[in-house]
Amino acid sequence: MNKHMKTGIGMQPDPSHSKREPRMINLALQGGGAHGAFTWGVLDRLLDEPNLSFEGIVATSAGAMNAAVMAYGLAEGGRSGAQTALANFWRRVSHAAASGPLQPSLLDRLTGSKALEFSPAFMMFDMVTRLMSPYQFNPFNFNPLRQVLEQSIDLDAIRMARCPVKLNICATNVRTGKVKVFGNDELSVDAVMASACLPFLFQAVEIDGEAYWDGGYMGNPAIFPLIYGCDTPDVLIVHINPIERPELPRTAGEILNRINEISFNSSLLREMRAVAFVTQLIDGQASPPQNLKRIFVHGISDDDTMKNLSVSSKLNADWGALVDLRDHGRLCADNWLLANYQDIGKQSTVDIRERYL
Repeated sequence: MNKHMKTGIGMQPDPSHSKREPRMINLALQGGGAHGAFTWGVLDRLLDEPNLSFEGIVATSAGAMNAAVMAYGLAEGGRSGAQTALANFWRRVSHAAASGPLQPSLLDRLTGSKALEFSPAFMMFDMVTRLMSPYQFNPFNFNPLRQVLEQSIDLDAIRMARCPVKLNICATNVRTGKVKVFGNDELSVDAVMASACLPFLFQAVEIDGEAYWDGGYMGNPAIFPLIYGCDTPDVLIVHINPIERPELPRTAGEILNRINEISFNSSLLREMRAVAFVTQLIDGQASPPQNLKRIFVHGISDDDTMKNLSVSSKLNADWGALVDLRDHGRLCADNWLLANYQDIGKQSTVDIRERYL
């Protein structure tokens, strides 16, 4: 086994899962900083299913890191290898954060809060990023996640034919404003870092003469690579950013966070409208055109948990906070599998119009 893959915390599959019929799905993974640990938990649980396979993955930001690590783990060690690789990656993220200034305050730890609002370092960091660009406050472009990612994956394993999934990593081209999708053959550490490059925090990532920012601005994530590049019609979206919030944001942080959520969800909502339109055309014709493809949409989310997390918690990589999100993700995935596994390949388990339109 590759040197990157050591001990992990993936749980052993339940023997009863083997009774389920084989199913194949595509995965669409959203970004959201440290909240990506929720997606880790979802993936960890899905990987427990011996008869559930994955044809394609499209992902953005933290979702892109989860996707790249999972693809590497599958290529090197199968399902258990992917679980181990994901666990090791998030452990490294936590270790890297532990040596940085953005730590929960004593009050945060005593109250069990996942926020950093009472952290003096976060207050200073928040003020600096509002007044200065990353080219000013971080002229050497230091990003600890780059080293973590380099330690966690072997890109040759993803590029080679033995990688069992079609990987699609989304970034935003700064010059054109268009989405750029990096596939298996194009994948690099720079591509994954570009997908997670928030322009207020990091300098744009340059690849082949083009500059890129976080893919969430144009696709969080984009669905079209799965529609056109994969045969299986099922797309399982792992949501991190709440689509709806009942309460009006009032603080500066809450307003900025909601603006980001709306903008990052906008491209997904547009694609879901297109899927709903095509589905209506197919259902309304006895002999629909053969160039129309029916897509079955599924979703795993925990909006109640995510709505209660502040924007600062996206920067909190404390191990306890990450594990808590992982456990929420595993539970949500377990509930989804129990309720919807038999519908994979047959019908959507999300009411597209109610959820997205």
